[in-house]
Amino acid sequence: MRILLILITLFLQNTTLGFASSLISDDFESINLKLKDHEMAVSFLGLTNGEATLIQGPNNENILVNTGGESVESELDEWLRFYGVKEINSLILTNKQGLNESQINHLISNYFIKEIVTTREISSQLSAHFHGANLIPIKVWGDGTAKQILPEVLANVQYAGNEQDEGLDFTLKFYKHRLFFMTSYSPRSQEMLMKKNLGDINVFKVPTMVEDNSLSEKLIHTVNPQISILFSTEKNSPDIDMIQDLQDSWSEVYFTKKQGTVTIKFTEFNYEVFNIPIEGDE
Repeated sequence: MRILLILITLFLQNTTLGFASSLISDDFESINLKLKDHEMAVSFLGLTNGEATLIQGPNNENILVNTGGESVESELDEWLRFYGVKEINSLILTNKQGLNESQINHLISNYFIKEIVTTREISSQLSAHFHGANLIPIKVWGDGTAKQILPEVLANVQYAGNEQDEGLDFTLKFYKHRLFFMTSYSPRSQEMLMKKNLGDINVFKVPTMVEDNSLSEKLIHTVNPQISILFSTEKNSPDIDMIQDLQDSWSEVYFTKKQGTVTIKFTEFNYEVFNIPIEGDE
């Protein structure tokens, strides 16, 4: 099923949607996704630098995947407040290049994180350099790890690499829906991922890549995503050829740096997409 679009105002506590220099306007305080049993929401946050994704269940369960890039601590706080996040059940870290000591320690201190989930290599790095990470459990995911992270939500690790341009790649399965969070884009990792069962993905979180032409056209068409989400750093814009490959596969492409935060609300049978634009792109 392709995207069912509805107005974001149906779910806002107030009807005025505006963005100021603080990223989120004081015109409204939060969004109420009204998650019930057998529902979940995934929000790809429109930070000015780096990537962070919020996964929410029906009982105030919150999972954060990555923490954004440098100098976005206050932005991330605003978005977490906007989505009503006071505690984070799990912090999943997929990329050693994205580790930010100040940001991680801030999240640990302010959001009562119960566990950190990452690769073995990143786990060792956390234990050595992040004082806050020593206060909570660090769980290591490797190739083939399968864990239920929320009710009816199963995470399955497709690849866990430790070379350059590699990290933690995993899928989420929620009833008939599949999401693929891809971090690795080395030739080796793409070759390994091509051997996995990654066809007919509903939502594809594209890896944030340093160089153009890093993601193979063959892999994109194997994944065959309905929706593709692209984050970007301050320095990098998305690869035009890659976007064309995604569009050729009939994927709806969202670029958070331009279009803002993208929230997808899943039920057992379908999903809805909400785009919260950044200032100037409404």
